[in-house]
Amino acid sequence: MKKSLTIVPIAARSTVDQVVERIRRVILDEKLSTGERLPGEHELVERLQVSRPVLREGIARLQSLGLVDVRRGSGTFVGGADLVLLGVRHLNNVLSISPRELLTYTELRTAIEVQAVRQAALLATDDDVNELAAILVKLSCSKQSYAELLAIDFQFHRKLIDIAGNPLMKNLIEVIYEFVIVQMTKTTPMPRDNARGRKLHAAIVDAIKDRNADRAELAMRAHMDVVVEILHRNNDLDSDSNRKKSSNSSNRRKTPT
Repeated sequence: MKKSLTIVPIAARSTVDQVVERIRRVILDEKLSTGERLPGEHELVERLQVSRPVLREGIARLQSLGLVDVRRGSGTFVGGADLVLLGVRHLNNVLSISPRELLTYTELRTAIEVQAVRQAALLATDDDVNELAAILVKLSCSKQSYAELLAIDFQFHRKLIDIAGNPLMKNLIEVIYEFVIVQMTKTTPMPRDNARGRKLHAAIVDAIKDRNADRAELAMRAHMDVVVEILHRNNDLDSDSNRKKSSNSSNRRKTPT
């Protein structure tokens, strides 16, 4: 008897991923120099045949990877040579991680950070709280570039784990660092649009300042719930997900959410 094999279909790539890859290829294939200006938003929308929101998300991801530099009021430019090389390495991960894998790593990150924040609430010194508060101020600065915002965001979460004092937690978060960054590029809005994120981070710091472990855990869970919510919402934009929604729409209408 023939053995039945389970073969999972290849997920279709989202339009945003295709925008990221197409612009990356233009930068590399055309050998564009650092600081060289890319076509404006209107022209890119026309030439790529995508919507403005899709293009803007793609540009935001490219900026987070250092491949482009967005200068408000001036346009979008090719990133620094060293950042371009770094961006290409990270981009391979961005395009190769499936939505399901990203959710799996986010679950692992949640388990680590929920425990870390409880420990931080019990162990944080006044200096630790002041440092977290200082990081929050940086996160609130609307002049930060998207790449700087992601770096500061990760610094905040790394500081929580440092305060917890568990070396295994530190090692684990470094192991999944690139997956965390990929997740952040898909869930973190531009600084001017991230009021919700700032509020969630502030709730974590307030709970730690009050040395309230239970409240700190609730604040972290609320933060990570939002991350998962955005990942699910973004995945719904993928054509593969849209096909599933189309074929199962009648079933879902009967299923409570």
